Amino acid sequence: MEPLYVFGESMDIHTKVAAWRKSSFCNGASACVEVAPLADGNVALRDSKEQDGPVLVFTPAEWAAFTAGVRDGEFDLASLQVSAS
Repeated sequence: MEPLYVFGESMDIHTKVAAWRKSSFCNGASACVEVAPLADGNVALRDSKEQDGPVLVFTPAEWAAFTAGVRDGEFDLASLQVSAS
């Protein structure tokens, strides 16, 4: 699949038209993450408080690995503290 952008190109045009949605765990809070599928198959992630701020873009494989790690507790605070020791 051909990406819609090239390395170093501004993502603004692609992320401004993306269909952003907040995590279901936000419960109306403003300090959340938002995720959006991009037209090229990648997935974008941003801080809901800074909608014009930086955006992380994951390939489908990276997104699958990240979400699997979240489900498996890989990023839970307790496991991160043990890893850092």
